[in-house]
Amino acid sequence: MNEISEFVEFLEKERNDSPHTVKAYERDVSAFGAFCRDYYGGPWTWAGVDRLAIRGFLAAEQQRGVGKRSMARALSALRTFYRFLNATRGIEVNPARAARTPKIDRTLPVYLDRQETDELFKSAEQRAGAGGFRETRDLAMLEMFYSTGMRLSELAGLNDADVDLVSDQVKLRGKGKKERIVPVGSRATTALRRYLRMRGEGRALFVNSRGKRLSPRGVQKAMKRLFETIARGTHLHVHALRHSFATHLLDAGADLRSVQELLGHASLGTTQVYTHTSVDRLKKVYHQAHPRA
Repeated sequence: MNEISEFVEFLEKERNDSPHTVKAYERDVSAFGAFCRDYYGGPWTWAGVDRLAIRGFLAAEQQRGVGKRSMARALSALRTFYRFLNATRGIEVNPARAARTPKIDRTLPVYLDRQETDELFKSAEQRAGAGGFRETRDLAMLEMFYSTGMRLSELAGLNDADVDLVSDQVKLRGKGKKERIVPVGSRATTALRRYLRMRGEGRALFVNSRGKRLSPRGVQKAMKRLFETIARGTHLHVHALRHSFATHLLDAGADLRSVQELLGHASLGTTQVYTHTSVDRLKKVYHQAHPRA
């Protein structure tokens, strides 16, 4: 259906959603469309869909073994899709709005402790010290991730013009085209300057060996190589650096509102998950150190 392809274009160009979100939403809405064809057993329209069809779809997904998190995302995709249909087609119904979102068991974010962080950077610095382009670039990316807490899509989309090495700050484009300016630490700017001297001229900040913009997948592979140098590395993903950034700031006494702004979270509640991580760590320290704990 052309509504779905237009919706995908809207997500990419208007909302500036990450490629991961766009693919997931396209997959979810397409799956619901396929379900409706079987459910109604004949001609049907998006405007004619009712909440019973939404419930039936979610029940079918559950029977297939789809997890609560994926079902919640599918429901979010359908709500967004119907808002898009309202804006572009004048369809006033949104049957997904009344559906109850599955309650998700919130898992604490995976992050690196201070020792792991030190080991990771020591290894990356040693590799970059050999003078190779790839290793120098990878250290600069690692430093930028940990220094700013930026998302994978934000780093991959960086251009030269976004980085101000005089003021030590970078402009990031987050979800929904929201821009924010965040500070960059001195070690990150040093690593970035070293990399830029090797890279030469260009628009994209991080490039591959052919001078083309490094894709999000390329960034993931580069970080995976570095993660593999520490004991727990095979279980870590790029987002662990963002989690580490937030957790270490809160551990050091940063206030929650500031961390929210640095991360680009729309809701303070999203940032609060990191306080649970800090509290857990403090409890361990307390029980180890307090004589009457």
